[in-house]
Amino acid sequence: MVDFYLQKQQLIKLQEDVHVLFEATDIAAVEKRVEELKAEQNEETFWQDVERAGKNNRELASCERKVKHFYDVKRKVDETLDLVQLVEEMQEEGEVQNVLTEVNAIVELVEKLSIEALLKGNYDANNAILTLHAGAGGTEAQDWTEMLFRMYTRYAERQGYKVSVLDSLDGEEAGIKSITFMVSGENAYGYLHAEMGVHRLVRISPFDANKRRHTSFASLEVMPEIVDNGDIEINPDDLKMDVYRSSGAGGQHVNKTSSAVRITHIPTGIIVACQNERSQVQNRETAMKMLLGKLTELKERERLEQSQALKGEVKKIEWGSQIRSYVFCPYTLVKDHRTGFENANVNAVMDGEIQDFIIEYLKKS
Repeated sequence: MVDFYLQKQQLIKLQEDVHVLFEATDIAAVEKRVEELKAEQNEETFWQDVERAGKNNRELASCERKVKHFYDVKRKVDETLDLVQLVEEMQEEGEVQNVLTEVNAIVELVEKLSIEALLKGNYDANNAILTLHAGAGGTEAQDWTEMLFRMYTRYAERQGYKVSVLDSLDGEEAGIKSITFMVSGENAYGYLHAEMGVHRLVRISPFDANKRRHTSFASLEVMPEIVDNGDIEINPDDLKMDVYRSSGAGGQHVNKTSSAVRITHIPTGIIVACQNERSQVQNRETAMKMLLGKLTELKERERLEQSQALKGEVKKIEWGSQIRSYVFCPYTLVKDHRTGFENANVNAVMDGEIQDFIIEYLKKS
């Protein structure tokens, strides 16, 4: 006999959860904002202001995606409940497994929607700019930095995000001294800001002929990409721009023209650099976005009057300051010291399976 009592109760509970999420994420306000943005586009002079039109289009697209995603999930929950009731009434035993699969898929969708409801920051929907720095320890730490870069690249692929390297400095023998890269996609900053801090590695060093155990550190900074921010004004007189020859891969112009750009914001001492675009103009535009992101970060911290804000307090890259430990020997374990969440499958984590760590942090932050 086909009996889906438990599944029906589960789906009814999911319907209630979706209703709660409607209120928690204020979808009604987002829908109202969509109408306001569309009304702006109907103004006679709207399209004459290219900057305003671009900002409007980006915000409209983001709002519409959020609304559509919510109603898609709501519709799928309702349709799955109808399907369960129909299969039960018809006693279609051959459809039991399909129904169970559908219910499990819906549970995952609502769980994802619940996590997205936690992303309420002003910049959570933005792209993220990440910078990894090797700690003390030479080749060991630089190799660890390269391993972390691969981990975040694999994570981005799993999430459907795009990764583009903006600036990098290779190690002398192996690995990476530092690397800055953009992760582009919806809510990239909202998720990845959970990763900022110091990451610690314990393993048998492949660079040690005596096969001794080594501890290495690397730090990660995360900031949102700010496309436009009317609250931040950058005075050109406050900028020092240096150009130099790119050192990485980039085509025929690398090492032939001074296309790489380094910008110093004199009042704050903030330095940003970009070398991986095709031209000096493109590198300068990207570097200015990075600078805008860092200045926005700084202003947000001052406004909140807290020691940590968007990027958080980057601690000294050494023992005792890490947010997460990755142990390869004498046992295998990855542990987040902020939440206590653990995963013994260190290979899976290094292959980009870090979403569970991120979700646990978001739930408790």
